[in-house]
Amino acid sequence: MYPLKVLLSALLLSLPVMVLAAPSGDEIIEKVNAREDGLHVQRNFTVELTDRNGRTRTEKTLSYRRYFGDEKRTIIFYTEPTNVRGTGFLTFDYVDRGEDDDQWLYLPALRKIRRIPSSDRGDYFLGTDFTYEEIKKEQKVEPEDYHFVAQGTEQVDGRELLVVEGTPSDEAIAKELGVSKVVWRVDPEIWMSRKTDYYDRNGNHARTITLEGVDTIAGFITTTALHVLNHKTQHSTRITFHDTDYESAVPESLFTQARLRRGL
Repeated sequence: MYPLKVLLSALLLSLPVMVLAAPSGDEIIEKVNAREDGLHVQRNFTVELTDRNGRTRTEKTLSYRRYFGDEKRTIIFYTEPTNVRGTGFLTFDYVDRGEDDDQWLYLPALRKIRRIPSSDRGDYFLGTDFTYEEIKKEQKVEPEDYHFVAQGTEQVDGRELLVVEGTPSDEAIAKELGVSKVVWRVDPEIWMSRKTDYYDRNGNHARTITLEGVDTIAGFITTTALHVLNHKTQHSTRITFHDTDYESAVPESLFTQARLRRGL
């Protein structure tokens, strides 16, 4: 008679070993984009712009976002300081990639609305180090813009993150976004990239975006702070979100060019 422990060990050794395949780059990005972010939200955010000499300028905004089916609409109004108050940004993010997203910028000093073409989506947003595309996508990624390859894992601040490298799907996309490569380090507990590196068209390390704060609000995993450093200019931008509200109604009538011009 064999001891029970020996019999159990033999049984375990005879069982087939189940090896879970590591997720592909496409699968990781799919989970990033599938993260629930609510039907609508309103929030304030503070923008801190710091130059290479350490001088900081602070701006404040109020923003609203709402889904219309699968289409996402966002409107942002600047409230402080006085010289930017009334500046507004409106974007319609369409699901159909055959239809260019619509983006409009209102500058009160000029008293006119300017349409931002999709070809400019890689430009920096209103003096920040974030692009129009990044402001619009809110830490999600347009899957058709890149070819994704999983690059294993990396330890960042004690967390094991999934590394995905993306290269533009074609030359036109590379030109629009101004990148040759992007590296995301995705936390599988929240399906957000905690550290993202961007490389310019010449392969130089251009920018690093760091997720500095995240919380769960009304059941939704929510960004509370983001920081981006421009390695070329040593200019940086920090966005801090506060008063995030998923409960209050966000009216459909808010997302129009007329409201953009009228402001708050």
